[in-house]
Amino acid sequence: MRNPKCLKEMVIITNKSNFKYPLKMLSLFILMLYSTLTTAQIKDYSEVVTKKADKIEQKVIDWRHDIHQNPELGNREFRTAALIAKHLESIGIDVQTKVGVTGVVGILKGDLPGPVVALRADMDALPVEEKNDLAFASKVKTMYNGKETSVMHACGHDGHVAILMGVAEILSELKSDLKGTVKFIFQPAEEGPPKGEEGGAYLMVKEGVLENPKVDVIFGLHMDALTEVGQITYKPAGIMAGVNDMKITVKGKPAHGSSPWFGIDPIAVSAQIITNLQTIVSRNVALTDNAAVVTIGAINGGNRSNIIPEQVEMLGTIRTLTDADEAFVLRRIREVVEFTAKAAGASVTLELPYSVRFPVTYNNESLTKMMLPTLEKSAGKDNVSLIPAITGSEDFSFFAEQVPGLYFFVGSTTKGANMKTIGDHHTPQFLMDDKSFKTGVKAMCNLVFDYMEKNTQ
Repeated sequence: MRNPKCLKEMVIITNKSNFKYPLKMLSLFILMLYSTLTTAQIKDYSEVVTKKADKIEQKVIDWRHDIHQNPELGNREFRTAALIAKHLESIGIDVQTKVGVTGVVGILKGDLPGPVVALRADMDALPVEEKNDLAFASKVKTMYNGKETSVMHACGHDGHVAILMGVAEILSELKSDLKGTVKFIFQPAEEGPPKGEEGGAYLMVKEGVLENPKVDVIFGLHMDALTEVGQITYKPAGIMAGVNDMKITVKGKPAHGSSPWFGIDPIAVSAQIITNLQTIVSRNVALTDNAAVVTIGAINGGNRSNIIPEQVEMLGTIRTLTDADEAFVLRRIREVVEFTAKAAGASVTLELPYSVRFPVTYNNESLTKMMLPTLEKSAGKDNVSLIPAITGSEDFSFFAEQVPGLYFFVGSTTKGANMKTIGDHHTPQFLMDDKSFKTGVKAMCNLVFDYMEKNTQ
């Protein structure tokens, strides 16, 4: 109770008067008064945040253009990390570098005591050749898996970094109003580190990024190419699927293409494995409860039309929305792969996971409920929507396994665009409207202030 003296005086005055309240009405009156006094002390910073977001918008856009034009793959974000560190240091934020290989962590201590709130942005680009006619389009090429490849920010991470750089600048200017500490986590390798390396959120957690100071809660966002500018979408509990990747190596017996009976054809066996894997989702998973995906994305084997090769390699991805579904689907994959190969007389090696495993991205339900009004005032109540779970994945899940987390989506497509023809994530035509970033800046700033206000009363 914030002001017991005030309440006591109210009761005394009421008791001295001749106006008679029933006891229950008097109790209700006191409760409402206390609620009003308590609520009045929760300050709303959204107006000042909006003004500062308007002022910094062009800087955020310029940062995003620069990062987009100079993309870097996971665990190789050297230029991006240097840009971030320089900016954070210039606005008086304590900086740690080389966290989780190339990650950058900024710590901003508010002038008032309170919780530690973490904000996360991922930094890495993808091995994709850009096909957009932009003045700042990427022309970068580098080596990936031993081959030269083009590099592009085809998932919005350049926008995430620029937004968080803007948020850091705004919050540093409002340091005297912060009731707690903000930890800015700029994370490398969200798309997965190179084969044979550790990286991403997993490595940052392993190296203690959520400690010293210990993080109480973490927020993250993702730009969404299938949602219009100004919109925010969210979901309590599991919002994005857990992911495993796999490599299947089928070994047969080589033969001349004209006489396949002398060999064991690994291409035919691989085709059977692919077909049989699809029955896991269509016949084994209770799709009315949760979705699941088993996809083979690459198959390599042979080099001539008339030679049956000795070996075929396949790469695939698995998506599930609960731990129980993950365990079940992985078990069925092992059974299908092993026994299909055995029935054909081939041998098989299954690497599962092969290089990547992310848990389900889980939004703490109490935290989501608490902060939903903040998202609504950041974009407007009519612009915030509940969505079903998404079978895409995010390694933000490693942070949210350790502390309560809230992850949401910010629309990045120009209003009125044809959603059937726009470039989706991970494609050469992926685009973001420059007007989309301000919504993210406002939302992240407001989440910090509102969470601190609600948890220091």
